[in-house]
Amino acid sequence: QVQLVESGGGLVQAGGSLRLSCQASGSIFRINLMGWYRQAPGKQRELVATITDGGRTKYADSVKGQITISGDNIKKTVALEMNSLKPEDTAVYYCNAVEFPWGATYWGQGTQVTVSS
Repeated sequence: QVQLVESGGGLVQAGGSLRLSCQASGSIFRINLMGWYRQAPGKQRELVATITDGGRTKYADSVKGQITISGDNIKKTVALEMNSLKPEDTAVYYCNAVEFPWGATYWGQGTQVTVSS
């Protein structure tokens, strides 16, 4: 089993920045992909960014150039640096981890990001 704990959410004004962090614990040695998803009120959960154990990154088109994902493959941590935040970035942000070889998926409890206009 893997547990994911997020931190770093909060309230920020439009144009501001936030950094989210996620720490995995438990049986972490099989994790080969970590990432962030978000869910705004009334909307489906959507991909924000992912990073593989080899450091390959993937971003949603809507956040390219605004958000940067980074990770520590040894410690199994992942961070999300968010800049130039807009009210439409308001959502609950969830940390995600995927194990090999069977693709078991784990989620954190979510952290609220609120961007005021």
